Amino acid sequence: MNILNFRSRILVKNILKGLLWLTGLIVLFYVFEEYTHFNLFLEHIAQWPWAVYSVFIASEIIFGIIPPEFFVKWSESHGLFNTYVANVALLAIISYGAGVLGYYIGSNLRNVAFFKPYFDRYIRRYRNLLNKYAGFLILIGAVTPVPFSAICMLVGATNFDFNKFLLVASTRFLRFAFYSAALFYI
Repeated sequence: MNILNFRSRILVKNILKGLLWLTGLIVLFYVFEEYTHFNLFLEHIAQWPWAVYSVFIASEIIFGIIPPEFFVKWSESHGLFNTYVANVALLAIISYGAGVLGYYIGSNLRNVAFFKPYFDRYIRRYRNLLNKYAGFLILIGAVTPVPFSAICMLVGATNFDFNKFLLVASTRFLRFAFYSAALFYI
């Protein structure tokens, strides 16, 4: 019962952080649209959608440096497809794929001689605990602003079951659906 309360507290805390982050982004987008030439900037970078997608891919693979919500907002009126839903779906697929790649990187880095001491020192000690809560960690990374790719690498390094990983990581699509709907209506 105590573990459930601990999990619930972490989940609620991170969901609240995610909602706070989303609220902040909505306010930021509103301020940018109202008081700057933000739409002109979006129009300018829309000339190079492949460059925008490349930056998104790099960001998602390298620990989610740029929040995906910026790209979701960009895809509202730009992107490869004519519909917002298709553009957001592409971003969600890219993000999910980056998580799978992160899992693969994590599962292979533990065998590289250079990283072996770090793995032994930091991950092996907590391997059982990480494996026990891996699904929960993936869920937190998938639906909140916690870096999804980093969580996927960590879970991959613990040799968490890949099929379970794919199933839990698919909740990443829920984040894109929720955030894109919220950003669409501002």
